[in-house]
Amino acid sequence: MYSSNDRNSIPAQTTDKKDLKKDDKKEDEEVEKKDGVYDLCHQRLNEFDERKDEERRECVNEREDSRASKMPELKDELIEHDDEIVNLDLDEPPPEVMEYARREVGETDEVKCQTLQELRDLIYERGECIPHRMDDDFLIRFLRARHFDVNRAHRLVVNYYNFKEEHPEIHQDVCPNEMCHIGEDYVVTVPAYRTECGRRMMIYRIGNWDPRKYPVEEIFKATVIILELGILEPRAQILGGIVVFDLKGITMSHVWTVTPQIANMVMALMVTAFPIKTYAIHILHQSWIFEAIYAVFKPLLNTRMKNRIFFHGDDMQSFHKHISPNCLPKMYGGTREEMPYYKWIESLIKVPKIVKEMEQLGYVIPNDFQIPKS
Repeated sequence: MYSSNDRNSIPAQTTDKKDLKKDDKKEDEEVEKKDGVYDLCHQRLNEFDERKDEERRECVNEREDSRASKMPELKDELIEHDDEIVNLDLDEPPPEVMEYARREVGETDEVKCQTLQELRDLIYERGECIPHRMDDDFLIRFLRARHFDVNRAHRLVVNYYNFKEEHPEIHQDVCPNEMCHIGEDYVVTVPAYRTECGRRMMIYRIGNWDPRKYPVEEIFKATVIILELGILEPRAQILGGIVVFDLKGITMSHVWTVTPQIANMVMALMVTAFPIKTYAIHILHQSWIFEAIYAVFKPLLNTRMKNRIFFHGDDMQSFHKHISPNCLPKMYGGTREEMPYYKWIESLIKVPKIVKEMEQLGYVIPNDFQIPKS
C-alpha cells in the first residue's frame, strides 16, 4: 500500500492479503495487455479472471489509499542512514525490514521454501524462458516483487527475459564504463544514501540531456545498469525504490523522443518486466511541455499507478512532505551532496560477486577492472 505522505517510511498493512494480490494481479494484466507483452492464452491459464467485481475492487482501492495516508510510519531511528560512501548492502536485511517483508509482502521462511521450488518447477514446466540462473538468491527477487504469488512471479520472470530479448541493444555487450557521459551530464544520478525508509532513489534530470549528443537508448542503458546493480540488494527487493523526474529545462526536442515504443519500454522497466517495485514517482518543475509527454503515458496507467505519482512543480515544501530534506540533495532544499552515477560503476565493478553477476548478464567488464580469478 502506498502512502501519499511518504516521509518515506514503511507503512503498516491493514488490508486483506488476498485483496492485495488480486489488485496487484489486475495491475499487471492491464499494463501488460496495453504494451503487447502479455500473451492472452497464458493469461487465461495462469491468472484468475478478474473482470468481475471490477467496480467493487476500485472502491476497495480508494478506501485502502485513504487509510494508507493515516498509517503510522517506521521511526527514523530504526533506519540506518548511509553517508556518501558508495556501497551495496548485499547482506540479509535488518529485522525491521524483514518484519515489513512478513507484514506487507507475505514473506516467511516457510513461504520462501515452498514458493521457490514451485517457481523453479513452473519455469521448467512452462519452458517460456531460459533463465541464466535458477538459484534461490536470483528467484527470490521475482517472488518478492509479486508478493510470493508464484504465477505472477513466473510471468515477471518471462517478461524480464522477453524484454532483454527484444532490446539487446541496451544491455548485451554494453560496457558500463563507457556510459560515463550520462553521469557527467547529471542526466541520471543515484545518491549513495537512502531515504528515511531505507529506499534507494533515482533522479532523472531530462533537461540536462541533449538529444543531439546521444539517443534516448543511452539513458535506457544507464537505467538498466543501475537497476541490475540495485536489485542485488535484498532490502531493495523488499522495499522497492523511488524515482524523481526533475523536468526543469525540458524542451520540445525532448517531447519528440517520447514515442509510444519508448513509453512502453519505460513502463516495462518500472512495472511489468523488472523485479523491483516503484514505490513512488515524484515530478518536479513540470511545465506545459510536460503535458505532451504525460499524454503518451496516461493510457498505460491505471488508477493505482496514477496514485503513486506526485506532482510538486517548483514547491519543494510539497516534495519535503514525502522525502525529508535530510535525505535529499541540496538543490532540492536538502542537506546532502550527490554524485555522478558512474561513481557507482567505478566502485562496485571491483567487487567479485558484482563483476560475476554483470558478466552473466552480458555486460563487458574492462580488463582494468577484472578481478583475478582464484
